Amino acid sequence: MEFLQPRSLAEAIEAKAEHPAAVPIAGGTDVMVEINFDARRPAALLDLNRVGELSSWQRTDGQVRLGATVTYTRIMAELGDLLPGLAMAARTVGSPQIRNRGTVGGNLGAASPAGDCHPVLLAAGATVEATSARGPRLIPAAEFFTGPKRNALAADELITAVLIPAAPGPQQFAKIGTRNAMVIAVCAFALELRPPRAMTGAAPRAMTGAAPRATTGAAPRATTGAAPRATTADNPVSDYPVAMGSVGTGVGSAGPTPLRAQAAEEFLSGVLGEAGLWQSAGRLPDRVAQRFGELVAAAARPIDDVRGTAAYRRHALSVLARRTLAWAWDSYRAEGGAPGCG
Repeated sequence: MEFLQPRSLAEAIEAKAEHPAAVPIAGGTDVMVEINFDARRPAALLDLNRVGELSSWQRTDGQVRLGATVTYTRIMAELGDLLPGLAMAARTVGSPQIRNRGTVGGNLGAASPAGDCHPVLLAAGATVEATSARGPRLIPAAEFFTGPKRNALAADELITAVLIPAAPGPQQFAKIGTRNAMVIAVCAFALELRPPRAMTGAAPRAMTGAAPRATTGAAPRATTGAAPRATTADNPVSDYPVAMGSVGTGVGSAGPTPLRAQAAEEFLSGVLGEAGLWQSAGRLPDRVAQRFGELVAAAARPIDDVRGTAAYRRHALSVLARRTLAWAWDSYRAEGGAPGCG
């Protein structure tokens, strides 16, 4: 097995172009396990630990550019205010030793349906930056996962960064496992509330909310698409401008890939907008939380396996959705709702 050690990003990209089958390695928390169990025997390993350009992060124009080899420990220590949901997810990853080595770039490269950071990236509308000798390209997180442990990278591309909008409102993450730590998620859920931009006026604020009690945890985006859509339990789906506010979700370990619960997003966005709850920061009706949980569960595509049944995963996701919504909304209310609308 050949071991390649580039010292710059340019050298790393050149090496990947010359050795498309080379497997990138930084923390090695996934790759080395597969090699040690003889589940994988790549022709070459591409060590990225000496590539300084990949180990830093910057905030620019309302978003964070997170280098591919920034570790979970650094995310927890340095980005809890800007990216609270990602910091929550990072705290649930493995042990301190794994968090000291593991990276979001590596998590993305492995493309496991159970990757802890994936639901947060989906909920936040993140974008993956992939770079090759042809230059960089941006891949929306929602389009990055193509199947179990498969991603949209070309053979000569490296993940160089993840672009994540700074939290515009409360974020939450929770997962369920067969024990409290060092465990692959049975299922996981991430939620982001995006208050109406016309009400906030100022730059996005991060709200961490209450600490999750389960086994936890606005610049232009590449995935612009249409304006957020909203619905209520009684009315058909209707289009709403960005100023109405929106919701982001991410579901993990309950399908062949991480996925969004889009119907749940549309329902909750519609209720918060039409009922004036963004402005009033009033109490969220129980029936709204119940329906939100049902829609999240319906979006899942789980299977029965050694960690849990499909039926249990759907039930657990419904519970996690209701709980994270309660925590996030309590945080929003504690902050007085959208500025200027109290």
